[in-house]
Amino acid sequence: MSDTTNGTDGARWSRPVPLIGDRTSAAQRAEDPTGWAFPEHARDAVYEVIRARRDVRRFRPDPVPQDVLDRVLAAGHAAPSVGHSQPWRFIVIRDAETRERAAVLADRERLVQAAAFDDSSGRQLLDLHLEGIRAAPLGVVIACDRRSPAAGVLGRATFPDADLWSCACAIENIWLAARAEGLGLGWVTLFEPADLAGLLHLPDGVVTLGWLCLGWPDERPPTPGLERAGWSKKSPLSDVVLQERWPTEPGRTPGPPRSHLRAPNQQAVVAARDHSDALLTPPGSLGVLDRALDRLTALRRPDLGAATLVLVGADHPVAAFGVSAYPRTVTRQVMTAAVAGEAAGTAAARSTGMQIVLVDAGIDGLPLPGPVPARPLHPVGDLVTTDALHPLDVRRLIDLGRGVGEEATRSGAVALGEVGIGNTTVAAALTAVLLGLEAADVVGLGAGADTDMLRRKELLIGRSLTRARTVHGDGLSDPMTALAALGGPEFAVLTGVVLGAAGSGVPVILDGLATSVAALLAVRMHPAVAAHLIAGHRSREAAHRAVLHELGQEPLLDLRIRAGEGTGACLATGLLKAALATRAGTGRTATRGRTGPG
Repeated sequence: MSDTTNGTDGARWSRPVPLIGDRTSAAQRAEDPTGWAFPEHARDAVYEVIRARRDVRRFRPDPVPQDVLDRVLAAGHAAPSVGHSQPWRFIVIRDAETRERAAVLADRERLVQAAAFDDSSGRQLLDLHLEGIRAAPLGVVIACDRRSPAAGVLGRATFPDADLWSCACAIENIWLAARAEGLGLGWVTLFEPADLAGLLHLPDGVVTLGWLCLGWPDERPPTPGLERAGWSKKSPLSDVVLQERWPTEPGRTPGPPRSHLRAPNQQAVVAARDHSDALLTPPGSLGVLDRALDRLTALRRPDLGAATLVLVGADHPVAAFGVSAYPRTVTRQVMTAAVAGEAAGTAAARSTGMQIVLVDAGIDGLPLPGPVPARPLHPVGDLVTTDALHPLDVRRLIDLGRGVGEEATRSGAVALGEVGIGNTTVAAALTAVLLGLEAADVVGLGAGADTDMLRRKELLIGRSLTRARTVHGDGLSDPMTALAALGGPEFAVLTGVVLGAAGSGVPVILDGLATSVAALLAVRMHPAVAAHLIAGHRSREAAHRAVLHELGQEPLLDLRIRAGEGTGACLATGLLKAALATRAGTGRTATRGRTGPG
């Protein structure tokens, strides 16, 4: 086939038109650049479906015809995917028993999340109608098959989570197609991912993006449900559209999405004090411990559970400048001992009956077998001449840490620990930039160091601060920028662990300087995190006192511990457990307001 061209350029030959592929020519596309658009009525229909999409929770029991379901799932399968990998898997569930098991999992998680919010938001969450899992005739679980290495899929080497984004695109296609068919769809993510994966027998490497409730709707909401419930309001388009770059001018920088993470409210704080005041013992008889126990009570955590030590290890290029008395190989040696259960931190955790989660955030050499992998995908800088972390790694490692923290809360409270030769230098540099201090204010000797090393650390931190302040300026007030400029991978992971645990309403027990700096970063991101923190001990690092002061924390122990590895946090956890048992076994006064022994 061919197009006859009798243009003014005097061309003698007809243009061959391919039988497959794009049949248009450059001349045709130039003549009508808008020619690929659909007719106006079709465009209007698409935009109307997008505007009318709703998260539906109430369903009729009528079955969905198979041909309709096939069309809707085909729309999902037509979604764009990174490297054309098509990583989505659509698991259609009709079995009543499976639906009921899933509904119980969601009910349980709804209570957990409601307890982590302030009273108003928590009650609103409990009021939301989330019975769609039981009511809808179909459940569709969207699973993402991540078993192919990221480097083996075009586009995932640089954006390793693009496969998850592809599956999210498939969900949106399904949602819009369902709306066009008149079906309702509700996307439920109130699950512990591991629980939902276990319910469906998913293999390792296949993860879920939640449960889609699909069926004929028993409601026809004109506006989004969470907006009607007063949970939030749709932002105007002008709030989310930026031109050319992220603005830095005062008053023009967009704020972060609204967070419903809240500290315990006034009633909970007062109730905790009233509870302790009724004990048959003088008020404040346990000193600093009483304040920590009142904090646990206000968090509605009358016990710590088994508790979990999250121990994160990483190496740092800054160690090459001679800021530690030990070689970088010690990081791997200690973490290998932790895998075997023979490191000081893991031994301390076992002594108090704690669970242990190890994380490899970038230990030199090949990934360490056993720990959760959370290694940077980009080169790690030395602070002195280059930024420490790529911004994408900062966000990715925080997200990974958040998942670790959320999972760890299944056993109760979370204690933090770290391993990394040279990381006290990193922690000191972060402390300086977060608190507006200079190198001399934050440098300590570190384990085994001498005065020459102290001077070298101070010089190197000073150079690092000068470089970072020159490059980033006022941007260093942003915790994400500070982490990228002067942090390290384990600091990003630990920050995420704190966010994940606090978001689940669980207390976080800090160890030394490094874990406290991670907690400070988390507090700068979400101030309500502070109410979930308990300082396990104060280390000998010069900067630690300043960080604890900034956090408003009085440590439970001050034993000049410098073992690291979460040792102090584990010992403090044991002390807290003993104090909780002491309070639980203490008699209570019979009449409110009656004084105890004097």
